[in-house]
Amino acid sequence: MNIHEYQAKQLLAKYGVAVPRGGVAYTPEEAAKAADALPGPVYVVKAQIHAGGRGKGGGIKVVKSKDDVKAMAQKMLGMNLVTPQTGPKGKEVKRVYVEEGCDIKRELYLGMLLDRKASRLVMMASTEGGMDIEEVAAKHPEKIIRVTIDPASGFSGFHARRLAYGLRLEGAQVGSAVKFMTSLYKAFNELDASLVEINPLVVTGAGQVLALDAKMNFDDNALFRHKDIEDLRDLDEEDALEREAHQHELNYIKLDGNIGCMVNGAGLAMATMDIIKLYGGTPANFLDVGGGATKERVTQAFKIILSDANVEGVLVNIFGGIMRCDVIAEGIVAAAREVSLNVPLVCRLEGTNVELGKKILAQSGLPIITGDNLADAAEKVVKAVKEAA
Repeated sequence: MNIHEYQAKQLLAKYGVAVPRGGVAYTPEEAAKAADALPGPVYVVKAQIHAGGRGKGGGIKVVKSKDDVKAMAQKMLGMNLVTPQTGPKGKEVKRVYVEEGCDIKRELYLGMLLDRKASRLVMMASTEGGMDIEEVAAKHPEKIIRVTIDPASGFSGFHARRLAYGLRLEGAQVGSAVKFMTSLYKAFNELDASLVEINPLVVTGAGQVLALDAKMNFDDNALFRHKDIEDLRDLDEEDALEREAHQHELNYIKLDGNIGCMVNGAGLAMATMDIIKLYGGTPANFLDVGGGATKERVTQAFKIILSDANVEGVLVNIFGGIMRCDVIAEGIVAAAREVSLNVPLVCRLEGTNVELGKKILAQSGLPIITGDNLADAAEKVVKAVKEAA
């Protein structure tokens, strides 16, 4: 789950992470009121959307009066902000964050995430603040400093000092950085975050280390422990189909292709998308119905796939272990009848109750194409979509 910048800063501040003062606003009048609570004379007005690169799209502006704050908020609210991460459609700005100006002397980068390969939390830093960390990693990997944290001993002062010295901090800046990083680690752990990114992390003229921006992602599986964080979810920022899938406990991610996929198991879903690409097609989604899906959930999954106007064909790939093939077949038939299926549908079923599942499909009267194996099914759906075009 993602949250807005101002929400991330509010959470981090509770753990002692240093952030600039600011307030969120939904109207120009609220923006002016937020500015009244700040010292001035410099203010920053920031569009709040779930995407990076806001400054490149005109979503972050520095102004020098309270009247300018109100005028800039008026301009931003309701605008369609296009950034490198939103795609060409952009996102509508429905709230802005008014923040106090900052005396910036240096811009740095600090991030924390789970390194799945090492099975450890990693905190990493770079002197190249304000840049995409992926670009820094590709062009200047030597400029990224990493510390791997043993879960048994946790984050220690030597971890923070190693990062601080790697960032070429000195004097009081080191102490400020150690406190900042220690607080960040505690917040990451206790809030069950999956990513925290401070870009840029700035050093002020007074030597304070400060989070000028903040991005936080959370592990959806841990949200039952954090009702307050779950309440921060901004449904307007989420894809409508992904939102609906979440309500039905389906793992769905919308993609840009034209072949819908319904699979049980994340690994098999990835393999299915790969083989569609291998045969010249493009997957329209990732969809894992899980191992214990019901007929109703399968029906809903199929309807969500077909709700995507880009879908010109569907591949169902099920290996029945806990999930029974007859349950999948019943869900497919029910959904196809309900939505009046009008695109090619290819099904590959194997495993528990596979013969019963195939019988249900065969007796449905629907124009369902069966695949003997995954390769055969992928080849058939790509061919069927091209022939129907």
